[in-house]
This record gives sequence, structure tokens and C-alpha cells, in this order.
Amino acid sequence: MTTKPGFDEIFMNLALDLAKRSHCVKAQVGAVLAKDTRIISIGYNGPPAGTHNCDEEWPGTGCARDAKGSCSLALHAEENAILYAVKNGTRLEGATLYTTLSPCLPCARLIFSAGITKVYFQKSYAAYKGLPFDEGVEFLRRFGVAVVRIEE
Repeated sequence: MTTKPGFDEIFMNLALDLAKRSHCVKAQVGAVLAKDTRIISIGYNGPPAGTHNCDEEWPGTGCARDAKGSCSLALHAEENAILYAVKNGTRLEGATLYTTLSPCLPCARLIFSAGITKVYFQKSYAAYKGLPFDEGVEFLRRFGVAVVRIEE
């Protein structure tokens, strides 16, 4: 008898696959929103739909950087997943987010405000950005959102 993968594994694997769709030349991040074992939205990092693709317009350097050294034109994977769900009238209260990179602080505020109650992530945003700790993870935990790191 074969062991079937759990939904957490399935949804994280989907987030990893979605990250490959990103047009960002700096980082590829994917996200899945699920509720009651059903996918309710997906997203990956990149500029708003219909604008441009960084890897095509600026293949060597990517888009311009903001004052903090982040992409000035891109939405984060979590933002894209949340915005798509809201745009389509999907309720996010009680949903679970699976993301390949832990949420930054602005995304954490959005996740909390949307009513998402659990976040699974694989890699650390703080480690990626050279920050001392994951302030988004700490914010979510402080306000009662369960946050779980899934090791690679």
C-alpha cells in the first residue's frame, strides 16, 4: 500500500511549482490559499497582470529597486493570492496560506487583516534579505496566527 501525501505537502508542492511561474530575476516565490482541503486562490511574485515581465524587459538586472532594495514594481506572491481571491469574492476567514518564503511584515499585516488563520512557509524572508529575524512571522504569531515552517 502506498502512502498518500497529506494536503499540507500537496499545497506546499504546488506553491513551489507556482514559484517557477514568476518573472522576477531576483527571487521566485509561490503561494496557495486553501480552506477545508480545497484551493481557493494561488499566486506568485511579479508585477501586476498586464503590465510587463521583468525577466523579459530587464533580463540581467530585474526591475528598479525601491529605497529598501526591494522590487519597485512587483507584488508578493501572498499579495497576488489574496488580491485574486478578493477580486473574485472569495472569503478568506479561516483560510490557510502556503508560501515558499515567509511573509514580510507588510504581507503579514495583509494576511492577518484578511482573516487567514494559519501560514506554512519553507524559506526565511529574513535570511533572504539579510535581516536579523522574520518580523512578519513574529507579527503573525503575536496576533494569534499559527505559523509553521516546513523544512525543505
